[in-house]
Amino acid sequence: MNMYLFVYDLMQFCGHSWIFTNMIIRFMTFGKGLVMRLCQLLSVLEILHILIGIDKSRLLPRFLQITERIIILFVVINSQEEVQGKYVVCVLFFLWNLLDVVRYTYNMLARMGIYYLPLTWLNFSLCIPLYPLSVLAKGFAICVSLPYFESFGTYSIKLPFPFTFSIYFPYVLKMYLIVLFAGMCFIIQNLFSERMAHLGTGNIKNKRS
Repeated sequence: MNMYLFVYDLMQFCGHSWIFTNMIIRFMTFGKGLVMRLCQLLSVLEILHILIGIDKSRLLPRFLQITERIIILFVVINSQEEVQGKYVVCVLFFLWNLLDVVRYTYNMLARMGIYYLPLTWLNFSLCIPLYPLSVLAKGFAICVSLPYFESFGTYSIKLPFPFTFSIYFPYVLKMYLIVLFAGMCFIIQNLFSERMAHLGTGNIKNKRS
């Protein structure tokens, strides 16, 4: 199972490194990028890894982080071409890939029992300021997309007579904003707990030895 998880982390690392490098060099967004969509879809496997017990991470925080990305990428960004060229999308993808390159590098080495203190510190510290920034970018992306959902009626449903029921998708997105920021508070608390568990004095000494 360690070999399987190592290969999974390696695939994610390569994918996010490719995206991150291209964004730095070419300074362009990847709203339609196949590699971005593939990496985010593959991340659903991490929920399965936790459920079957080969990954010891907590289920709920990871589930929230993965579903946030999938909703923003596939529902908000990918469905509206006008949103894909916005600078906020580039910023959001930059934050995602920076975090993931560090995380999957740490995970790959950890599978082999290799722990570098600077990398461990970076993995459990960088996410604390950058995750809230990514949530702000997600929220801004939703706000930018609202006029397009209103104009095009994407995902809005109005049932014909005799049913008097309709779903106005911009309202759904506005309600999701509340869920997004409420979930952020829970996830930040979990990030601090993970940092304390891995960077506590006793744990640092054990990993050094």
